[in-house]
Amino acid sequence: MQHSRFYISLYIIIPFIITGLTILAAILSFRLTKYSLAHGSEPAQPVFWFIIVISIIAFATGFLLVRFILRPVERFVEKARKLASISGDKADTGKNWSIDKIEQFTSVFDRVTSVLSRIDARHFFPDIIGESLAMRGLLGLIKKVAPTDSTILILGESGTGKELVATSIFENSDRKNKPFIKLNCAAIPEELLESELFGHEKGAFTGATKFKPGKFDMAHQGTLFLDEIGDMPLNLQSKILRVIQEKEFYRVGGSTTIKVDVRFIASTNQNLEKMVGEGSFREDLYYRLNVFTLHLPPLREHKEDIPLLVDYFLQNLSKKIEISSVALQLIMAFPWPGNIRELKNIIESAAVIAENGYIEPAQLPAKITGLFNNGATNEISLAVNLPLDERLNEIEKSMILEALRKTGGVQVRATELLGINQRSLWHRIKKHGIDVKRIKNNEI
Repeated sequence: MQHSRFYISLYIIIPFIITGLTILAAILSFRLTKYSLAHGSEPAQPVFWFIIVISIIAFATGFLLVRFILRPVERFVEKARKLASISGDKADTGKNWSIDKIEQFTSVFDRVTSVLSRIDARHFFPDIIGESLAMRGLLGLIKKVAPTDSTILILGESGTGKELVATSIFENSDRKNKPFIKLNCAAIPEELLESELFGHEKGAFTGATKFKPGKFDMAHQGTLFLDEIGDMPLNLQSKILRVIQEKEFYRVGGSTTIKVDVRFIASTNQNLEKMVGEGSFREDLYYRLNVFTLHLPPLREHKEDIPLLVDYFLQNLSKKIEISSVALQLIMAFPWPGNIRELKNIIESAAVIAENGYIEPAQLPAKITGLFNNGATNEISLAVNLPLDERLNEIEKSMILEALRKTGGVQVRATELLGINQRSLWHRIKKHGIDVKRIKNNEI
């Protein structure tokens, strides 16, 4: 026989118990006072002892409730803190967590949330490498918009992975089993681009000896990715707008309307708003494309992902190659104007000439190892004759200053950007004589 079970929220049970005790105490106090006065005795002493008894009962009830609720949480926190991925900073071991349980719970829950978000990102987007807050925020947006049919505009500098993001959107969409057609608008001559997009009929122009379907034909019921749409000629922009609005087009040399069902994803490394103002991009097309916009951060804004990217590129090489810590620090300090694509090319190039299976500074280009001598970046400027150890110290100091400025001097957040623990950051701040208070006051 199956028994019915009813569940009542703790938000109802706990206030109900406390309210019940309060009402019970008031009623009994009133009754006791009334009884004492009716029998001609002084009610103060009985009421006093009654209050003591009720207080003990209330305390015991509250203690049992808190223990009932917090005991499973404490067990979870204790188990979680033993896990390497959640244990956090060694500095935590010096804290008396028994005094500040709330801080302990908050700290562990924040780390658990962080780890779960990373696992979630790896599960849904295994090809996108990045665990920084910036990348996790981006992946969260992709996860939300991918299952919809919304038109998406991907903005980002060259080399930030716009095509990879477009592919991930497609693979997590409801059209993932349908065609995914890509077209780079900047790679095809203007006179051929219209034919590539819409196809052409036989005899439409010189050389059109047979019918040719266009990208819209191929992408029917699927997804069309228009890469570098900012380079599309103005005369074609109006025709793309018609397809987005009316879901129909004409082939080159054709007179029959072709109906099409396509989801649009577009990308560009250009400032479309500025181009609209200059008249080189149609305003109405811009607003049609700009339904949901994804901004890909440049690599210099999520440098904490560089070690993961480097490791990923090395694992995909045909031979086993590792990178020295000195070379990695130099790579971390470089501003990477070419973003992830540039990093990938340099790692692959360095791996080709690496000796003994290790990439050392000697295998890195001069713009990375010698960038501090030629003014290639305005982030750090070192003297020409500085020894390597002093250069690395200055690089480290600059990276810490940059992280502290980005986080407004909040060291906990700075550790996330730098990928180190709080105690390590504290020692490095002390070593370099960095005044965190001045950073908080925007004096540095």
